[in-house]
Amino acid sequence: MDLDAYSAAHRDEWEELARLGSKSSFSGVEADSLIDHYQSGASQLSAIKTTAGQSVPGDRLSLWLSRARLRFTGASTNVLSQLPRFFVNQLPAALYRVRWLSLVVTAVSALIAVIYGAWAASDPQVLAATSGTEADLESYRKEFVDYYSNYSGSSFTGFVWTNNAWVAAQSIFLGVFGIFTPVILFTNAQSVGIAGARLEHFGELDVFFQYIGPHGQLELYSIFVAGATGMSIFWAWVAPGRRTRGRALAEEGRAMFTIVIGLIGALLVSGIIEGFVTRQPWPWPIKIGIGTVALAAFLSYQWIVGRRAVRAGETGDLEEFEAGAKQLVAG
Repeated sequence: MDLDAYSAAHRDEWEELARLGSKSSFSGVEADSLIDHYQSGASQLSAIKTTAGQSVPGDRLSLWLSRARLRFTGASTNVLSQLPRFFVNQLPAALYRVRWLSLVVTAVSALIAVIYGAWAASDPQVLAATSGTEADLESYRKEFVDYYSNYSGSSFTGFVWTNNAWVAAQSIFLGVFGIFTPVILFTNAQSVGIAGARLEHFGELDVFFQYIGPHGQLELYSIFVAGATGMSIFWAWVAPGRRTRGRALAEEGRAMFTIVIGLIGALLVSGIIEGFVTRQPWPWPIKIGIGTVALAAFLSYQWIVGRRAVRAGETGDLEEFEAGAKQLVAG
């Protein structure tokens, strides 16, 4: 296809499509004309993309088609009809894109927790500064175990779920500023390390791992994914590539914010485990095994389903119509 010649041949039709698409009210004749131009324009855009790929004339026509479609539909596709695509394609693709950074955040957070835990456990002054007196430590030791059985399973699940979901959402939403997400992750890792040191003070480090093992695997990894997501959004406007910063932030932000919904679901599962499984008088291998299965399911969704979605061309972003046409840039 000679794209220049093709564009010249249909320029008048496209300009009429653009004119009609910019109107706020129509006569009957104009409404019929808008639909006719939309249908022909959609066919012409398909021909351009098939033969020439992405191009400036194609992007421009896509923009005009989006505006025209809004004029005679008034809304995008039904939300419920998009749920299968969201959970099968968009969400796993978005999670897959942050897979390596999620592992990096996991490793760094684990290292920080171990360093702080070892430091506090080996230095009584550090432990006292972070945990208080011996009486305070003894009180924490009792509360650590009782914490998982003081409330009903449903109430406790709701409490930990909303708290963890809020932490994950903050890690993502504040990621655009760059500094807040690393601070949240550092503080979280530090708290885990100090908690372990408090139990190690009484020679009960095994109790610490037993009680965080069932729910903590999925819960902590979800927080790490949230942190990786927030930092990805920050990097999108720091290094946008050939895109404008506004476009890069919009595209990455839409894709990464879908992860919030996925993490809310994952944290609900970890909350159910924390509220109903940890308190049960079952053997610890069974309870921790349940947590391991939950984490393995999430990792499979992120790495296997996500890989399949990305190979199919998904990015986690909205479709072209819902997202709007891209801004045209030179080059």
